[in-house]
Amino acid sequence: MRSLNSIFAAAALAAATLLATSTNAHAQQTWQATLGAESKDMGRQAMAFLPNEMWIHEGDMINWTSQTDEIHTVSFLVLGEIVLPFTKGCPTGYSASGMSFDGVNCLSAAPFVKGQSFAVKFPISGNFSLLCLVHNHMTGVVHVMPKSSPLPHDQAYYNALAIEQTHKLLSDTDHEMDHDKMALMLSTRVLRGKNSVVAGIGEMNSTAAGFQSLSIMRFLKDKIEVHVGDTVEWSVLDPAEPHTITFGTEPMNVGPPSGNVSFDKDGAGHAMLHFVGESVHSGVMAPAPQNRVGLPQIKPAYRMFRVTFLHAGSYDYICALHDNLGMVANVTVLP
Repeated sequence: MRSLNSIFAAAALAAATLLATSTNAHAQQTWQATLGAESKDMGRQAMAFLPNEMWIHEGDMINWTSQTDEIHTVSFLVLGEIVLPFTKGCPTGYSASGMSFDGVNCLSAAPFVKGQSFAVKFPISGNFSLLCLVHNHMTGVVHVMPKSSPLPHDQAYYNALAIEQTHKLLSDTDHEMDHDKMALMLSTRVLRGKNSVVAGIGEMNSTAAGFQSLSIMRFLKDKIEVHVGDTVEWSVLDPAEPHTITFGTEPMNVGPPSGNVSFDKDGAGHAMLHFVGESVHSGVMAPAPQNRVGLPQIKPAYRMFRVTFLHAGSYDYICALHDNLGMVANVTVLP
């Protein structure tokens, strides 16, 4: 017969084991996810939460780490809330990393870049939409389950899914050859004294949880030659990403065009460059938001810009939004 001490010791060990098992089963967990992705030259940008759908338990936290030099936010809005500019975040401003989102109050990170992280804790169950306020089409879903519910996936699954989605976006080449041929054709053809340049191009992708996209942050082609008196036309073909055409000094406020820009009858901006170093800025050119029921209709998108060159020389220009990613180019004007 075992002694009472041995019986009590065995009982205590069993209780401790049960408690540990129970605690581990419901322990709060910090999940890892990534934000955006880019090619080595930064020219190809994946606008995506990676992955953009996750299942976690009440009390768990998700930590998003940026993989890109392009800015993004991690933002959770409440039902019926108006989407504010990324420079504002929520009506009360930006949130600190590690705060809780309960579906009652807006929560948003300030824009952050490669190597930086932002974590959100989820204290209650529910299905919560997230988006990037810089790129409103970039969306996802977090499913927060009761602690008693089994989760369908583990961290290893999400790591693999993030890699798969990243590869799918950055290696998308289904129309790349057509884009290159089109850019070459447009950039080398002179029609009534006008050359054409593609100013960024992109493609949308969707999953069951929301939208992702690939943006090519480049001018196609980035070097062209024209003659004095010729006009060059830039067209933004990205379905989501804005760009600018900026010669000379970059303005403090990149939104509006510079004062020396007029508008042609077809809606394109138009400026004259009289000498190398003169400043001309297109303002932000972007696709129009999708028309939505219950909201006022808007004007057609401003997506074309023209410059007429009146003096020979080498004219460097940039996209003021993405020159840090290498979106720079040159127009050589011959006599």
